Amino acid sequence: MRFTKMHGAGNDYIYLDCFRNSPPRDPATLSRAISDRHFGVGSDGLILICPSEKADARMRMFNADGSEAEMCGNGLRCVAKYIYDHGLVRKPSLQVETGRGILKVELEIAGGAVRQATIDMGEPIFEASRIPTTLSGNPPTNVALNVSDQVYRVTCVSMGNPHCVLFVDSITDALVLGIGPKIETHSAFPKRTNVEFVRVNNSDEVTVRVWERGSGETLACGTGACAVAVAGVLTGRTQRRIIAHLSGGDLSLNWSESDNRVYLSGPAVEVFSGEWPD
Repeated sequence: MRFTKMHGAGNDYIYLDCFRNSPPRDPATLSRAISDRHFGVGSDGLILICPSEKADARMRMFNADGSEAEMCGNGLRCVAKYIYDHGLVRKPSLQVETGRGILKVELEIAGGAVRQATIDMGEPIFEASRIPTTLSGNPPTNVALNVSDQVYRVTCVSMGNPHCVLFVDSITDALVLGIGPKIETHSAFPKRTNVEFVRVNNSDEVTVRVWERGSGETLACGTGACAVAVAGVLTGRTQRRIIAHLSGGDLSLNWSESDNRVYLSGPAVEVFSGEWPD
């Protein structure tokens, strides 16, 4: 089975071209095996690039633990790059079917290849029941969450998948690696949640570390960066346009006041291709 490894700001996935090849029989099991950083290729998960009856392509995403997720902004940019660079669809503007619906991706092309992409990530979801979370508010904004007898103030939104954002003075391993997994599996989040720890540098610049549902800490999270941009505005901490500094690189965000949609821009990089035994 031929695979390609790609990353967006260090958020790395294994990509399978299901236009030219049959999809795997058991993608959840394959994701667990191929994502293992010691006995597999090593990645944050597996993404299938499939034909679509509604769009230019369809993206299916599986976390490193085998669970299927709705969306991944960094993954979607790489899907768009693969589609263009490998000649599946040669258009500077693509539509990709995801668990969040059909999303539009604008490509920045140089030398015949995609270097960067901007995604219309859609409108943030605020209804608590749709995020989903049992915390109060639509959306829950700066609400108390009790974790291991400590109270944290959190803001929750969905960008097609659930996010819990914490603004902190200092981002530490104790928070990300200790509290992150406890919030992911907290009873307030019936489908688990992604967790973002954010330090506000100024009104248009933040530093973020992410604990991703099903994958652990990752170097970047596109939907998470979008959630941070929205939460920053909701809590009065940031402007609508920000730069998010993540462990793997920078992402540009714009929560547009004119159409209420969040736009995500960042790099997409192909690392290498190889063969995985069936």
